[in-house]
Amino acid sequence: MKKTGAWLATYALEQIGARFTFGIPGVHTTELYDELNNSQRITPVLVTHEGGGAFMADAISRLSDSIGVLTVVPAAGLTHASSGIGEAFLDGVPMLVICGGPRTDVDFRYQLHQMDMHKFMSGLTKATFRVASHDQVAPMLLEAYAIATGGEPGPVFIEIPANILLLTGEVDALPSYVAAAPPPPAAAEDIDRAVELLKLARHPCLFVGWGARDAVDSVTRIAEWLQAPVTTTLQGISVFPGNHPLHAGFGFGASAVPAAQNAFKDCDCLLAVGTRFAEIATGSFGVDVPENLIHIDINPDVLSANYPAKVGIAGDAGTLLKQLIEALEAATPKRPLQTALRERIKSDKQAYRESWCKHDAPQLVNPARFFDGLRSQMADDGIVVIDDGNHTFLTAELMTFHAPKSVILPTDFNCMGYAVPAAIGAKLAHRERSVQAIVGDGAFMMTCMEIVTAATNKLGVIYYVFNDGELSQIAQAQEIPYNRKPCTVLGKVNLAGVAQATGAAYLHIADNDGIAEAIRSANQTASKGVPVIVDVQVDYSKRTAFTEGAVKTNFRRFSLGQKARVLTRAVMRRITG
Repeated sequence: MKKTGAWLATYALEQIGARFTFGIPGVHTTELYDELNNSQRITPVLVTHEGGGAFMADAISRLSDSIGVLTVVPAAGLTHASSGIGEAFLDGVPMLVICGGPRTDVDFRYQLHQMDMHKFMSGLTKATFRVASHDQVAPMLLEAYAIATGGEPGPVFIEIPANILLLTGEVDALPSYVAAAPPPPAAAEDIDRAVELLKLARHPCLFVGWGARDAVDSVTRIAEWLQAPVTTTLQGISVFPGNHPLHAGFGFGASAVPAAQNAFKDCDCLLAVGTRFAEIATGSFGVDVPENLIHIDINPDVLSANYPAKVGIAGDAGTLLKQLIEALEAATPKRPLQTALRERIKSDKQAYRESWCKHDAPQLVNPARFFDGLRSQMADDGIVVIDDGNHTFLTAELMTFHAPKSVILPTDFNCMGYAVPAAIGAKLAHRERSVQAIVGDGAFMMTCMEIVTAATNKLGVIYYVFNDGELSQIAQAQEIPYNRKPCTVLGKVNLAGVAQATGAAYLHIADNDGIAEAIRSANQTASKGVPVIVDVQVDYSKRTAFTEGAVKTNFRRFSLGQKARVLTRAVMRRITG
């Protein structure tokens, strides 16, 4: 049979259950977009910038059983998308990056957009493919999907030359997608060693990351069986319910909130699941990890990379944690209710929140009061998309999340500008659920025009813009040692004007008294399919536990001479103004 490469690519995407593609059509991909438009299963979404499309695809992969797909032109389209591809790569998010390529049926060099895209993509993807003939299109896409979703997930790049997409070619048969075999169980001796460590522990603790996102029930059963406190990584803040009495917070080291620090103070056995112990998760590597570390992660290279594991098990968290809880229940009695631990966590959380509520400032919004208001009007399964900045850690420390996969955010790649487009992807994945973004004004300015895509598709996403006129996370980091904030004060932006330009509604929260009504009004407007920009005049003067802890951790690593230099400069600048 004769088929175009575009038809074959669309067929393959239908086989793997793709629901959306994101991008901007160009001369290399017109045939592909025409075929996608014919599909009854796939909706091609036009974006305003390929970087935004990549973040939308990222959200689809994180929040649904479908994979996010980019369809871009070579060179400029691909480089624009690279930030979102890189975010998916470092965060372990599957993605297919389908790119048109220069023609291979002509001998001319220096074609439009011609560059070595595979060299460019090699450091941002798990694998790259170049289709050489029509009969490779569908099989190669199915193989790319298997790689993207297998092991530690990540993006895969596929170049399909323009002539193969446009012209027909002979293919012998159409392959069908065959789901991968379930992951194998862990060796019994590894599970037994983990059980023995947990059995002997006086104060076991759990530290869980995004890798455990589909194992929430098992994590909860283990925590309750052991009566162990649980903290999460930043990316994994919805992996364990925030309203569970054993939930202590985000992180557990010097950069964690008091509830987490106190709950983990006497930890003598740590079960860490789905985490790399990366810089943000550990507050700049400021955690004390006990000798008895049980580390479970799908990537074997992660085990003992930063902290030595007494027991390291590579594999799928869902499979391994089921084995572990069954073995625990068979080998150990359930521990009695740790009332004192639960009360300490509860009182520490309450005291921390009260410390924020005592920090009210006139004509500004207290972050703790804002998040209390948001939580009270948001369903448990409501989705929050967070950008990168000071607001990230405010959200992690002051907002509770009750349902699994109800929060997504950029972490290891740490890309500003994520939330506006990713929230659109989240809403496309779950139109029936509320979606709100928490985004700083600096990050908002990077991608705010993507709200046009939300308005065009009638997506009622709410954007809470924490507006203080600075790049606050970096400004705070500068102010402590330098007593100045170069290049972190933003230019003025009229958020009401942005709303008018993009087809969004606009609301303003000037102080604490306006929080409840603005959130109520935003929800009502969003329910009609209209995106909403809420201008939050936030008070950033109180620093998060994460910021203070990370600064102290890094300062402690300085030599005595460097400490003296930094302190002397800071003191002199404060004296001289």
